[in-house]
Amino acid sequence: MKVLIADAINEKGIENLKEAAEVVVDTTITPEELANTIHEYEGIIVRSRTKLTKEVIDKADNLKIIARAGVGVDNIDLNAATEKGIMVVNSPESTSITVAEHTMGLLLSLARKSAIADKSVKGGKWEKKKFMGVELRNKTLGVIGMGRIGSQVVNRCKAFEMDAVAYDPYLPEEVAAQMGVELTDLETVLKKADFITIHVPLTPETKHLISTKEFEIMKDTAFIANCARGGIIDEDALYEALSNDKIGGAALDVYEEEPPAKDCKLFELDNIVLTPHIAASTKEAQRDAAIIVADEIIDLINGGTPQNVLNLPRIDRNTYQEVTPYLELCEKLSSFISQAVNGKIKEIEVIYSGELSKIDNLEMLTRTVLQGAVNPFLSSPVTAVNASIVAKNRGIIVTEGKTENSKGYDSLIKVTAKSEDDEFSAEGTTLHDPKILKVNDYWVDVKPEGHMFIAKYEDVPGSIGKIGTALGEYGINIGIMQVGRDEKGGRAIMILTLDKEIPKEVIKKIQDLDNVYDAIGLEL
Repeated sequence: MKVLIADAINEKGIENLKEAAEVVVDTTITPEELANTIHEYEGIIVRSRTKLTKEVIDKADNLKIIARAGVGVDNIDLNAATEKGIMVVNSPESTSITVAEHTMGLLLSLARKSAIADKSVKGGKWEKKKFMGVELRNKTLGVIGMGRIGSQVVNRCKAFEMDAVAYDPYLPEEVAAQMGVELTDLETVLKKADFITIHVPLTPETKHLISTKEFEIMKDTAFIANCARGGIIDEDALYEALSNDKIGGAALDVYEEEPPAKDCKLFELDNIVLTPHIAASTKEAQRDAAIIVADEIIDLINGGTPQNVLNLPRIDRNTYQEVTPYLELCEKLSSFISQAVNGKIKEIEVIYSGELSKIDNLEMLTRTVLQGAVNPFLSSPVTAVNASIVAKNRGIIVTEGKTENSKGYDSLIKVTAKSEDDEFSAEGTTLHDPKILKVNDYWVDVKPEGHMFIAKYEDVPGSIGKIGTALGEYGINIGIMQVGRDEKGGRAIMILTLDKEIPKEVIKKIQDLDNVYDAIGLEL
């Protein structure tokens, strides 16, 4: 894999990546140069400088992964990457501690007025009475967003003997209770909190989440800090609240415009602390971010699925480990049936049995099924990232079901493809390698790989011999043969693994044989 590092990252990440990939470092590449060369790369690592717009991504014909060494992906067109089937990963865990510590620094600076006290002393003044502060002990911390960073802030504030209330509609109450946090609505957080800290992404729903109405709800002694994303706080409303002593003070590390305009009104105020988007800027965080994104790309090179994919379903580490062994099976099963079914696929049904049926989130497996089903017929590769979009655009209905009965195996997966004229199914499991155990309800034992051939025929003497003779006449050797039937003299199915691809004219000849009612060649 050829990988472009377009922004400066820690050298340790570069060293690790060079062991697995061809690495090109160009941290001054211009937008024009990037657009002209992006087709050369299968991977790219960026921070915030490089912009991966739709125009650039549309030209990225070979790109498989975009890695953001950091958290925010405002500089990446996520929708364009998803439609193109390109994974977008980031390194959220790398900055959790660093941003939480910076948040604590801002809260302490607000509580003790240390930033303006520093400025005063350096100005030759000694204004002790002016800088009377407050303690954090016995105060209430209000947290908006209890993800990785918000949780770390809570842990640190507990050491200061603070209480904590939080607003996070996605956090289970039992998890909040374990952390000693009261989970409530936004208005209650604003009313009760002495210190408020924000840790949510910038979305249409969170833009100006804190504005005039919210400042009116807050205590007039409350302090608020934002180390998340600029735009979550309405800066015009913040200026009015600070100017009119509606709140006690504020601290910002992020802004609606970065850098802020030189005439920004917030610069006039003494009851605000401002830092230049440095919450994630520690040596440790930058080192960890580089290592994490390098590892994500290495994982992809080695055939795995990266952990922090933003445009794939989020699953916890335990679930990921449980489903990973079945990813190859899902792709093989669906590729097998999509090539075997006659006619345009209208519906795909996936049934998970046994231990897999107990897992709540199996979307990763279902996406992989769709990937395998549509890939054999499209010129542009489909990945699990865009498989759902491609299937929807092709009018394929996807259904998913579960059953505990796994017929004596730990887990089974059954995939059925339906067209207007046909229906074809394959059922399998993973026993070190993917195995197909049933085809159209006939028991078989097939390893889905290489050049394969399926014949449906009447189970009468001579049928198998005629098929083998036809293959032999064209110099096609049979490696493995599996036969399944429902009853003597009834219908049967033959599945062959061949030493080379079977030509179309051979398939046609076999289709025309007596007692053969279908024959199909497959490539897996």
